[in-house]
Amino acid sequence: MKGWTANDIPDQTGRTAVVTGANSGIGYITARELARHGAQVVLACRSEARGTEAAERIRAQAPGADVRVAPLDLADLKSVRAFAAEHKGDRLDLLINNAGVMALPHRRTADGFEMQFGVNHLGHFALTGLLLPKLLEAGPGARVVSVSSFMHMLGTVDPRDLNMERKYGRWTAYARSKTANLLFVHELSRRLRTTGAQLTAAAAHPGYASTNLQTAAPKMEGRRGTQRFMEIGNRFFAQSPDNGALPTLYAATAPDVRQDDFFGPPFGMWRGAPTRSARAKWTRDDKAGRGLWAASERLTGVRYDALAG
Repeated sequence: MKGWTANDIPDQTGRTAVVTGANSGIGYITARELARHGAQVVLACRSEARGTEAAERIRAQAPGADVRVAPLDLADLKSVRAFAAEHKGDRLDLLINNAGVMALPHRRTADGFEMQFGVNHLGHFALTGLLLPKLLEAGPGARVVSVSSFMHMLGTVDPRDLNMERKYGRWTAYARSKTANLLFVHELSRRLRTTGAQLTAAAAHPGYASTNLQTAAPKMEGRRGTQRFMEIGNRFFAQSPDNGALPTLYAATAPDVRQDDFFGPPFGMWRGAPTRSARAKWTRDDKAGRGLWAASERLTGVRYDALAG
């Protein structure tokens, strides 16, 4: 794993991947590198126009890339169901649950969920469940990779207040949603082991990578000072999105990935080549994982019947 780069990605010819939030940042780099190495990649983007522009950039940077765009709004379960229905006949080897929002003011999804929990966790939970039959059909080598954050260390999931009705804190909500990502991967991995399914679930985090994720909320609220602060941090301290995407790409393509693995920069660092990353002990709590899973099925109406247990 030492010094692993995108050049080490194995040939992906014949594989089909869906990457959420693929029009910018980590998602864009992930989609581009998978396509560069032979995969057919679906860019699942909230804005079809921005997705189309991203697809054109990928084709320019990786001639011959097989990419297409499909609309997906993770803040609306109707959109998630429509996306899954549109692709129900397609082969699917790889699902990258990458899209996310960070530190937003209090907002709700179309279905009434707190936005960060709704987009970062529930939208991807529903999407994975709806696409699960295609992933299971793909056989050995199929993977689900969820992008979390080292910020998960700052928050556990409160099953009594998943929507943070009692007291909303933007960073607490973000940290909880990233913990939810890891609990999801943990419980999904347990169910895959139990059923003997030939599908691997893993997670990754980019460290501190320079993307528009840091500036989106300040721009939304007109907080120019905070926006400038984030821009300075991105410029002087963050690693590039190309390097930030490496843990995701490793989890998606490396041959030694195991169930419930978590990849990121070396522990205590926000940059560097991907390695197996430390994670908070509560993200491997079986009881918490089962509880979140049951609540997620109830809230989204999506059941993983093939992995019941």
